[in-house]
Amino acid sequence: MSAPRRPADPSGLERYYVLTGGRSGPGGSASSLDVATLVVARAAPVPGMQPEHEEILRRCRRPLSVAELCAHLGLPFNILAVLLADLLEADRVEARDPIPAHGTGSGPDLALLEEVLSGLQRL
Repeated sequence: MSAPRRPADPSGLERYYVLTGGRSGPGGSASSLDVATLVVARAAPVPGMQPEHEEILRRCRRPLSVAELCAHLGLPFNILAVLLADLLEADRVEARDPIPAHGTGSGPDLALLEEVLSGLQRL
């Protein structure tokens, strides 16, 4: 019997395991990331960085959502969240809420929502 064949190019679960160093999810402040969170680079890539970290920093020169990063990099959310946790911990990126909080209220502007609803009803 011959030995099982191994792919020459790691892909799928093996690749993700290598990318994340075996971690399955982000920790610390990165655990609050969601697909709408905006990510902005605070530093440029440096030689010797993991290629995926470099790519995240290049793409996030302007705010980019986690969902957009997932699509551009072709990575599942939980894998990208681990990579972002590394960059957040190193203070190389900043994570922002997609909608800035207005004052002390915790919800959207009701007057604006009523105007939008009124406009939609007129259509």
